Amino acid sequence: MDFGLILRIAVVGIIISILNQILKQTGKDDLAFLSSLAGLVLVLFWLLPHLTELFIKIEQLFSML
Repeated sequence: MDFGLILRIAVVGIIISILNQILKQTGKDDLAFLSSLAGLVLVLFWLLPHLTELFIKIEQLFSML
């Protein structure tokens, strides 16, 4: 996992948390939830190739035993 991916995830987390605070203070709790959900889905799409690579390596490790 490269350092750029970690930074992108951190930036998305900071932006989403600021956006959530603004939306909650204006009384738009449903939009705050949807923005959190969108941030989570975005990060999961970024991590998906790395997770599949991890599971493939684990499978190869156990097939060698």
